[in-house]
Amino acid sequence: MRTPQSCAVDEAGTDGGVELPRRLTPDGEPRWSQSTEVLVVGSGIAGLMTALHASELGYRVTIVTKGEIDDGSTRWAQGGIVAVLGSHDSPAAHADDTLVAGAGLCDPAAVDVLTTEGPSRVLELVRLGARFDRDPDGRWALTREGGHHARRIIHAGGDATGAELQRAAQRAVLRDPSITVVTHALALDLLTDAAGHAAGVTVHVAGTGARAGVGAVLARATVLATGGVGQVFDATTNPPVATGDGLALALRAGAVATDVEFLQFHPTVLALDGADPRQQGLVTEAVRGEGAHLVDHDGRRFMPGVHELAELAPRDVVAKAVLRTMVAADTDHVFLDARHLGSRVLEARFPTVTALCRQAGLDPADQLIPVAPKAHHHSGGVRTDLWGRTSIPGLYAVGEVACTGVHGANRLASNSLLEALVYAGRIAAHLANGLPPQREPASSGAVAWAVDPAVRTDLQHAMSHGAGVARSAASLSTAARRIAHQSRTRSSGREAWETTNLITVAAALVRAAQLRRETRGCHWREDFDAPDEAWRGHLTATLRTDGTLHHAFHRS
Repeated sequence: MRTPQSCAVDEAGTDGGVELPRRLTPDGEPRWSQSTEVLVVGSGIAGLMTALHASELGYRVTIVTKGEIDDGSTRWAQGGIVAVLGSHDSPAAHADDTLVAGAGLCDPAAVDVLTTEGPSRVLELVRLGARFDRDPDGRWALTREGGHHARRIIHAGGDATGAELQRAAQRAVLRDPSITVVTHALALDLLTDAAGHAAGVTVHVAGTGARAGVGAVLARATVLATGGVGQVFDATTNPPVATGDGLALALRAGAVATDVEFLQFHPTVLALDGADPRQQGLVTEAVRGEGAHLVDHDGRRFMPGVHELAELAPRDVVAKAVLRTMVAADTDHVFLDARHLGSRVLEARFPTVTALCRQAGLDPADQLIPVAPKAHHHSGGVRTDLWGRTSIPGLYAVGEVACTGVHGANRLASNSLLEALVYAGRIAAHLANGLPPQREPASSGAVAWAVDPAVRTDLQHAMSHGAGVARSAASLSTAARRIAHQSRTRSSGREAWETTNLITVAAALVRAAQLRRETRGCHWREDFDAPDEAWRGHLTATLRTDGTLHHAFHRS
């Protein structure tokens, strides 16, 4: 099927007959309510920085987060953040690398915002107290990662950049009297008025007391910063909280999502027997940036013949090469060879990776590191404009839950933390124009239900085998049928709500992956193994009032 222009591309049967809820809790369910001016859902760097900027504008801010304040993905980010601050580099060169990695689907305007505003946003973090690593001359230590043609990545604690960013922003938030943080609060449904404007969210707060159970947080502006969707697969680098809550909530509310099929698989995740599949250890790309090589079981490098940048090719290229090498050798991993870096470099530059390896009983200074591709970063999400606005008035999205157009079909390494900083600032710039009055929530009229949490493991297995690194019509059809079967189960409660979010994300991802009949970026179709100019565009997803998904294609 070729799609030469913008059009609907739904096809009977491609979703396997899946039906999804438009609401998790009945309209009359909230037992309590509270009001704020700006509500931020999520407490990674995207949510924290949005909250800080909103507070600086004089607004009262409430952050709700489903676990503890630091349970999200930010603190696990190892590699670094892009900082084009030296005379050897330029925002234009950074933009060029971003556009190449995005395989023709980046929004050039969004990339321009990222690369030109990025340096000042990084310096804001420094003013907040973030401490980045320095070289012996006191200059920021710069490294290189996949897809970058220059050393422009700064890091902290060697390979603990995310933890340092989280620490600095979290400290500032907790010291700010204008910001209230509500932990163990799972966002459920978007509240809207009769005209469809956002009015806040319903949340479930675990525990006891007046603010426990299902309640409503009313807000004049609502910002989704809930992170990624990695837990939809049975092996991921994402933390357990990454269950696609914000994306699913937005879809239930009628928001437009886009590029949902583009899920990046990190090519070098520790492949160890007995590892916890809920969050597997990552070997940062920066190890390859410092000279480590990928080798097969015979010790031969295989990337130099695949791409001019060899091990530093864009992640989709490396992940595909790793998988092909694994298939050819009938094994479940390849190796990363960092032995020539030596103990001193590994311990000083990559203490997290070194510790992970040694905890597993191997020393990267003397032994090869077994690695394999695993689910990592979602390039798609809730569609936003250049100011973080979604298709629902009063609802914004930032960070991994959002699709700003920066990443296209494949994220360039270390652009995600930068995107969070830049677009948090952009949302604040829009909020500076003033907030609308508080909207009065209206009844949605939707029937509330949720999926039985017992299907979660089967769902994750179906997604990993059907919509993983390599996909085909047959594998995706099998996954779609499993999702449709799982969606017919019924239950209630927090685990059921979370599983329903996973089912919703999985259904949207599989449907889009079925429809996109080409290989582009991190979307790899074995039965359509090359890019197709007819598919140079974006698939949008919305959830109809009857609970079925609708996809449309828009040419770039």
